[in-house]
Amino acid sequence: MSEDARYPIGKFIAPVVSAPEHRQGWIREIAECPMRLREAVAGFTRVQLDTPYREGGWTIRQVVHHIPDSHVNAYIRMKLALTEEEPLIKPYDEAKWAQLPDAVTAPPEVSLLLLEGLHGRWVILLEAMTEADYGKVCWHPEYPDGPLRMDVVLAMYAWHSRHHVGHIRALRARRRW
Repeated sequence: MSEDARYPIGKFIAPVVSAPEHRQGWIREIAECPMRLREAVAGFTRVQLDTPYREGGWTIRQVVHHIPDSHVNAYIRMKLALTEEEPLIKPYDEAKWAQLPDAVTAPPEVSLLLLEGLHGRWVILLEAMTEADYGKVCWHPEYPDGPLRMDVVLAMYAWHSRHHVGHIRALRARRRW
């Protein structure tokens, strides 16, 4: 684990190329994310859920709700890239979403169930994608370096899954919960 509480598994590094075996590993990480998140928050009290994972960071509850918020956007963006020619995707303000009442007060189970269903659908889509599909792109206005390939999006969200579960596990270890 990294010493930087913001990046417990390190920063995302986009793959230059991806082979089928890389993609299978990333798909497996997407498939396992709901279980790993559920395990990471198992037994947490209300006070623990409302504890920030780092100074100035979101609470564990907000992190749990952020993951499906982020991943549902990624899933929709991927579907747009598969069905449209180089679509321009809409960003969202994740910090503002994390302040909405559902992210601040809802029980984690709501998002754990959402994540399980979402990732179940997403894995079906990912496993059916062809080599050409993984080369399709979308344009994200916050990424000025060019279009995002679907294989990079897959790698990014496999990392994103580990990244946020890592926040929770690191806090649990630091606090000895």
